[in-house]
Amino acid sequence: MDRRNFLHAATTTAATFTGLAASPLARAQAPGLSAALTERGSVLATRGPMTDRALPRNAAAAPGQRYRPAFRFGLGGTQIGNIFAALSDAQAQAVLQAAWDAGVRHFDTSPFYGYGLSEYRLGHFLRGKHPDDYVVSTKVGRMLQASRGPLPNAALWVQPAPMAYRYDFTAAGARRSVEDSLQRLGLPKIDIVYIHDLSPDNSELPGTWRDHFAVAAGTGGAMGELARMRDQGMIGGWGFGINTPDAAVLAAESDVPTPDVVLLACQYSILDHEVALSRTFPALQRKGISVVVGTPLNDGFLGGRNRYHFSDQIPAGAADKRARLAVVADRHGIDIRTAALQFAAAPVVVSAIIPGARAPGQVQANVASMRVTIPASFWESLRREGLISRQAPVPA
Repeated sequence: MDRRNFLHAATTTAATFTGLAASPLARAQAPGLSAALTERGSVLATRGPMTDRALPRNAAAAPGQRYRPAFRFGLGGTQIGNIFAALSDAQAQAVLQAAWDAGVRHFDTSPFYGYGLSEYRLGHFLRGKHPDDYVVSTKVGRMLQASRGPLPNAALWVQPAPMAYRYDFTAAGARRSVEDSLQRLGLPKIDIVYIHDLSPDNSELPGTWRDHFAVAAGTGGAMGELARMRDQGMIGGWGFGINTPDAAVLAAESDVPTPDVVLLACQYSILDHEVALSRTFPALQRKGISVVVGTPLNDGFLGGRNRYHFSDQIPAGAADKRARLAVVADRHGIDIRTAALQFAAAPVVVSAIIPGARAPGQVQANVASMRVTIPASFWESLRREGLISRQAPVPA
């Protein structure tokens, strides 16, 4: 099957699983073929080392280096936690199976995603698979507790597990949260633990994010406890899972326990990357901290969705920049999603990217995009037209 037909089939599958009619509009919106690919049937060469099922691994860390996840391409777990729309258990398992069959071995989840639902579903899928064959990351900072009343964030999580939560960035809270996640997952290990949403954009936090950072960084805080759990071999590495860089940069520049890896969501994409390149990445690289990029497609915006970073409020200029990117992409026979995924994975500091998917076709199309060779002339055009920073790394 050539690339055009594969992506067409993947798109049709995605529309079927999300309940969309298989109309031209539905196919155009998910996952977002360029007009050049649709009309001309352009088939781009694939990279030799990436043509089998296995996606690329990171090189093994040398002695003394900080932990880096073994697998460079992963699957974000918000969708199987029923973000914005419900998936059945069968649909969630189909997404995970499609990811596994395509070579994905890095899976991110959180107690917050569906209030345990994402962890339950991921653990069910991975049960019986060898623990050395995959990487799992989850998060701490929110402690779940059973609830019979109305659940929080009703607009965000659809049909979640019947749980509420409270924030806890202490050492005891972090260890208890990891233990609870192990039980929900039903797995023998967690590779990476991120301190979740310790960030200025989290308006739910009582007090300021700096107040909670002080708790996490101090004696009896989550940061020191996660470092101990890493040193004891209970986890592979730890860091922050955040939508702004503040906590990660502060940790890198302060005399506090140093994270190993940081999950940066909503912060590095082909549409928005200048701050990360000029400020965030250099601060992390100086301490040997690697980055996992979340939402490399700007929460589906680069696939045609009218939502940007979990909001229907589209930033000024974003739609225009997407349209200009599409023009250049069509000229070179590329689709925007392919360019965006490979762009996000290009910096040396980036150890993995973890786009989400709510249908098998979406994850299959994302994997296919990582196996495409993009001509250097495409990146040169983007730089010349001011669509990406001249300092931005691009795929070799």
